[in-house]
Amino acid sequence: MPLARKLRVVDYFALGWGTMIGAGWLVLMDDWLARGGPAGTMLGFALCGLALLPIAWVYGQLVAAIPDAGAELAYASAVMPPRASFFAGWLMVPAYLVVCPWEAVAIGKILARLFPALNRGTLYSVGGLVVEWPQLVVGLLLIALIALLNHRGISVTARLQNWSSFAILACGAAFVVLAAVRGSSGNLQPLFTHSPWVSIILVLQIAPYFLIGFEAVAKCSEESRVDFRRKNFFRAILLALAVGVLFYLAVIAAASYVYPWRNLGSGGFLTATAFERAFGAKWLANAILAVALVSLVKIFNGNFVAATRLLFALGRAGYVPQALGSLHPRRQTPTAAIVCAALVTAAAVLAGEAVLVPITEIGSAAGAAGWLFACVSFLLMRRKGAGIALVGAAVAVTLLAIKLLPAIPGHFTASEYAIAAAWCVGGALLYRNPAIASAHARPF
Repeated sequence: MPLARKLRVVDYFALGWGTMIGAGWLVLMDDWLARGGPAGTMLGFALCGLALLPIAWVYGQLVAAIPDAGAELAYASAVMPPRASFFAGWLMVPAYLVVCPWEAVAIGKILARLFPALNRGTLYSVGGLVVEWPQLVVGLLLIALIALLNHRGISVTARLQNWSSFAILACGAAFVVLAAVRGSSGNLQPLFTHSPWVSIILVLQIAPYFLIGFEAVAKCSEESRVDFRRKNFFRAILLALAVGVLFYLAVIAAASYVYPWRNLGSGGFLTATAFERAFGAKWLANAILAVALVSLVKIFNGNFVAATRLLFALGRAGYVPQALGSLHPRRQTPTAAIVCAALVTAAAVLAGEAVLVPITEIGSAAGAAGWLFACVSFLLMRRKGAGIALVGAAVAVTLLAIKLLPAIPGHFTASEYAIAAAWCVGGALLYRNPAIASAHARPF
């Protein structure tokens, strides 16, 4: 039984863009600006977007030739031994899965900003960080809701992704207009927090994490409509990446232009605080928080869809228990994979922020590993376009080096190395000989 074939070009754009853009532009803006200043942060994101263009091109070619839910798993299966193919998929899973508990935690914190009563009710603490039971309940309810929507069918999740994505884009445009009306170029000073190059490099260390998601299009490639033209996969991927970068640039510029960013401190929610102080309107800050809530649901949904498709593909191919590769007989959704992802997400939320912080860094490296497998698979398949794929592979290797090499600032901590090793060992223990190969490839 195949996955349901329902998706259009607009659905793929919303999936790719919506999986990339969460609430970092609200809750982490203070960290971004502290690293690079307005100019350094914008240049860092712009350069990162340009560097990822070759990788986006490679995915566009691969998904047109091999539209498979396993994506990296399927590409590697065409040219690599089974064990290497398995790890191509297995290493990519945390790139999406670790985002889900973060969003479940973040939604409780943003709601607590709107409704302070959610801050009253300490349940326990982990690593010195308190877990409030009202926020925990909100997060767990969100997990259940997203899992239920995913179970009901890809059409339901696609509609959620479309409406929320275009709503966020419209609101982002409105915030930019408001900033242009009230702001001043003098508010942008200083443009850099360090020397220009140091500022840009500090932003480049974190920007890739916030641009992971455009390749999520490939995870739903089996679910395109019957009349879908495969070349449109690349158009959706490229548009998602380009609009994602432009969105970040616009919001960074707006937040630092509307009010002197150096006077905002580092208490979090800098974007909302900047607009509140510039206009003297608490309702405007609350409106931004409400938009961020919608964005959180959107990015949660997108990453959840991508993670479940990878788990489904691993199970279907027989690399992990084949129950994960089963589909609901009527809805044609990977119910077992959905339940598994929901349970893992809930367990991570229960563990608290102290556990989620190191896990998040793993997701950044996992995305780079998946990109590298895709580029190497392309290079092993054909020569035409090999130069672009080589550049993409070099970018992915560089991003991995930033996290894995102890000599480079921003590398993994000891706990993060341990978690990464545990994920690899866990994969090795789960690994089984594959039962089937991809049935969706065509001559490349």
